[in-house]
Amino acid sequence: MTTTRTTPLRERMRQDLQLAGLSARTQEAYLRAVRQFATHFALPPDQLTETQLRDYFLYLRNDKQLAPASLNIAFHGIRFFFRTTVPRDWATLQRLRIPAHKTLPDVVTRDEVRHLIDAVRTPHNRTCFWTVYSLGLRLNEALHLHLGDIDRARMLVHIHRGKGAKDRYVPLPHPTLERLRAYWITHRNPLWLFPATGRDQNAAPSATTPMGRSSVQNALRRVVRQLGLKKRISIHTLRHSYATHLLEAGVNLRLIQQYLGHSSLQTTTLYLHLTSHGQEHAVATIEQLMQ
Repeated sequence: MTTTRTTPLRERMRQDLQLAGLSARTQEAYLRAVRQFATHFALPPDQLTETQLRDYFLYLRNDKQLAPASLNIAFHGIRFFFRTTVPRDWATLQRLRIPAHKTLPDVVTRDEVRHLIDAVRTPHNRTCFWTVYSLGLRLNEALHLHLGDIDRARMLVHIHRGKGAKDRYVPLPHPTLERLRAYWITHRNPLWLFPATGRDQNAAPSATTPMGRSSVQNALRRVVRQLGLKKRISIHTLRHSYATHLLEAGVNLRLIQQYLGHSSLQTTTLYLHLTSHGQEHAVATIEQLMQ
């Protein structure tokens, strides 16, 4: 398990992760965390000790100074391995705590969204970005959209492959339907709305897989550099911006929670911190109350 090659131990952990119902991305992140732990000591992970576990997390905190999010992934991946795949009754696994560190994401205005998307040269990326924004999707949800997910009669999109294996419906704006239809006509893939295009950009009609995450992410980075934007913009920024724009337009927070597929309303309340909409009225009201 010290390399990416498949070993019986790695395969057993992968099966345990699948049985636990974790997503493919989470599975890969946890497997990678255990592989990096083993590589650090040049030993198979089932031969590592609790002392080495303590030393490794001190190394990640103090020497590598990992961000809390990265440290959290390492912790949960390694803890899963030693709780499920190779059970160890180690006190360190019970005591270790990762500090919570919440940062507010950047969002872009509606005009900035349109400016950014209009600057994208390739139709597949341009349509994908608009779909992510206008439906409030995660990148993986957009890339895995099927033709059958589009309910034109009710103007809804059925998200089958949401985070945590939760299905949901999101409203389908007419401009998005028109963009999706116009792009699909260019490839007419029988299954995927965003099929892999191939190196020569001609593979989409017969592709059996969707576009790759990295190619879409790289396309956005290029256009952000090209436009000289200073904000921290990623694909997920479009989803954050969708939620913020709905909130500013007066859409109920519980509906936004439903559209985003959040299990908890507390997660959705993040967007209350990303907008100053309504604050002027609140300040005036407070001022009047305190007279």
